[in-house]
Amino acid sequence: MLLLFPIRCKLSNFSGRSCSSMRVHQELPAQLPQENTVLAIGVFDGVHIGHQHLLNQLKNTALQGNMLSGVLTFVNHPRTVLVPDTCVKFITSINDRLALLENTNVDMVIPLTFELELSRLRAHEFVELLQNRLRMAGLVMGHNFVMGYKREGTPEFLKAIGGEKGFSVTVVDPVSADGERVSSTATREAILAGDVDKAYQNLGRSFTLQGKVIEGNSRGKSLGFPTANLSIANNRILPMDGIYATWAQVGNKRYMAATNIGVRPTFEETERIVEAFLLDFDGDLYGSEISVGFVERLRNEQRFDTPEELVAQMHKDVEQTREILDKPRG
Repeated sequence: MLLLFPIRCKLSNFSGRSCSSMRVHQELPAQLPQENTVLAIGVFDGVHIGHQHLLNQLKNTALQGNMLSGVLTFVNHPRTVLVPDTCVKFITSINDRLALLENTNVDMVIPLTFELELSRLRAHEFVELLQNRLRMAGLVMGHNFVMGYKREGTPEFLKAIGGEKGFSVTVVDPVSADGERVSSTATREAILAGDVDKAYQNLGRSFTLQGKVIEGNSRGKSLGFPTANLSIANNRILPMDGIYATWAQVGNKRYMAATNIGVRPTFEETERIVEAFLLDFDGDLYGSEISVGFVERLRNEQRFDTPEELVAQMHKDVEQTREILDKPRG
């Protein structure tokens, strides 16, 4: 596996904004690949089962032509550049996205920053750039793929210029789940609605949040349920407020967890938080990086008249979480 990273800006610096020193010419590898390449281009947020299907076709096409398979993934979302006031919340962090892409066993993964300069390239200019810098001899894309200035580079357009410039174009059919086309947009909508089961179907794995455990007001501890308050990157999407059965990963250990997303209305607080109560855990998590995988939504977040009523409900939430997570996921 040849994993290519941008050299001008550390990935840890990305939080939804592009690095001003990065340009497409700087980010593409200076050294030509040893073989011709077949490429897929896009954001690939979530690396869902539709993406995985397309990347399997990418690898097959490369194998049949004795070529290398490569993925160009935009670190930021093109929509935020083309429509500056647009905010796109990501399903996966950039580091997780790169790791997921690497795990598909493609030969190259190249992160690129989408910027106005790139958006103004005509489709044939972008194609020539890929041919000159990456020895591109084929493109694999979905039916709704577009590239180039004013979205001129449709699959049909690219097939036409491919005949002139000597590269192939393979269009991959979409993947459906429960009669609906799987897409990053549909997956984000499911997560926002708290439908983490649909997100699981689309992603082929649980939707997961990662963050460092930070100090809170110890409200949970005072109630007998010490929670880990997670600092989540601002560009990550969050599920609808509520209580969820989740798996918490701490180092190489996994714990059942009842996770709350919301504002804790019983205590009239307003800051939206993500806090996880880890079952059967005894220790100090402050400063630790943990991940929380969402399995099932238990209920809405609600206001209780007394802390005692809240505690009684929390006991029920923990019991329900244990029952859900004790069962194998279908």
